[in-house]
Amino acid sequence: MTDVIEFDYALKKAGLSREDVAKALKITKTALFNKVHNKSQFRQSELATMYDILHLDTLEKQQRIFFTQKGE
Repeated sequence: MTDVIEFDYALKKAGLSREDVAKALKITKTALFNKVHNKSQFRQSELATMYDILHLDTLEKQQRIFFTQKGE
């Protein structure tokens, strides 16, 4: 599950908006919203892109955001 608070913090730290991320992933803002809020799943290629643009260079950072049991 995606931790929404950690995701938004990573966006802010990277100086990006959700719209920026949606464009980088080539998906709509609605599709990104659904993925961030655990209504649908990220593809591996989408996660790889986000790791890069959000500067999530360690497994710990990646797991804290995208593989938590906390959810929203």
